Amino acid sequence: QVQLVESGGGLVQTGGSLRLSCAASGRTFSTAVMGWFRQAPGKEREFVAAIGSSGSSSTRVSDSMKGRFTISRDNAKNAVYLQMNSLTPEDTAVYYCAADATRTIVPSTRPYNYGYWGQGTQVTVSS
Repeated sequence: QVQLVESGGGLVQTGGSLRLSCAASGRTFSTAVMGWFRQAPGKEREFVAAIGSSGSSSTRVSDSMKGRFTISRDNAKNAVYLQMNSLTPEDTAVYYCAADATRTIVPSTRPYNYGYWGQGTQVTVSS
């Protein structure tokens, strides 16, 4: 069974940082696009960041999060990470790890293209 399991969420104050991890099992995702999405109550699922198989040279980050969020991956560990800095209450949401096995280089920002999803991890930023 293929699984993506997120960890690292929690409660932080405005201006704080968190590092989310996503560990995959059941198959290798070394050639797949990996991404992060988030969803706040009453809102649509929102693209956060994604990374292609080439690593740091093939990343995309949502405009509102550029300069604050960084995505990375470790193919040897079949894992992807999201470093979040300068957090604000607007970042409060459930964060999901996802994989798009149909792409390898250029990431999509659309949830439709991601066939594998984790269970999500809650990030809460207090004012």
